[in-house]
Formats: sequence, structure tokens, C-alpha cells
Amino acid sequence: MEAHAHHADSGAYAPTVGLRSGDTARRSFDSYQDFFPFYVSQHSQPATRWLHFAGLHLGGLAASAALLSRRPAGILALPALGYGLAWCSHLAIEKNRPATFGHPLWSLRGDLTMVAMMWQGRDDELTRIARDQRTIVLDGGDRTAA
Repeated sequence: MEAHAHHADSGAYAPTVGLRSGDTARRSFDSYQDFFPFYVSQHSQPATRWLHFAGLHLGGLAASAALLSRRPAGILALPALGYGLAWCSHLAIEKNRPATFGHPLWSLRGDLTMVAMMWQGRDDELTRIARDQRTIVLDGGDRTAA
């Protein structure tokens, strides 16, 4: 059976096979559509995703306040809060290395896609993508494996 890549918002995701979840930086992808399910698998716990969501929004609010108060150096709050909370969630919850280190631009796009899906009420879909991806990656796709 052939796996086809689909747009990240289409509801169908191509599986990636054969790599343990900790091998983020060495992983190569042909497209963002191939990368996105892997990205979501690195955010398998809802708490991780919600800390990313909070970090992005708190950073955005802090950066906006800095601009409004004419203190442009405060714009640095966006990456500091956004990445700070996100990376802490990877260490404390997922116990994995953030995909940012191996794929910085696709990770940023993945984060924005993930947060947009959360705004749309699609967090359960993200959980399913993460579960399906983890099954494929860890057991080679054999859904009967224990």
C-alpha cells in the first residue's frame, strides 16, 4: 500500500517509518507535509501542546505591549516566552529534544499549524495524529505489535 502526503489541514497524513522518536536532528523529510505528522508526534501530550499555545500567545502579548509602549527591545519577549515554555515542556513532559534543533523553519510552521488547529477545536485530531505516528515510528507500522 502506498502512502500519499497530504496538506497538513486535509485530515490525512502520510506516515513516516523506521526512526526512533529521539532521532529528531538526523531525520530528513522531503516536504513539510511529510514533516508535520512527525512534528505532532513530538507533541504527543496535550499539556505539551497547551504550553506551546500559551507561550506563543504570552510572547505575542508581551511583544505587542513592548511595541505599544515604544520599547522595541521588549519584542524579544516573543521568542523568549514562546520557545522557553515550549522547550521546558519537551524536557519535563515529552522527555524529547525539540524538533526546532533539527528543522527550525518547519518547526516554526508546525507550531503555527498546531496552534491554529487548537484554535479550531482540533486538539483531539492532534492527539490521534501523534498516536498514529508514534505507533508507526516505534513498531514499524505493525498495529498488532504489543
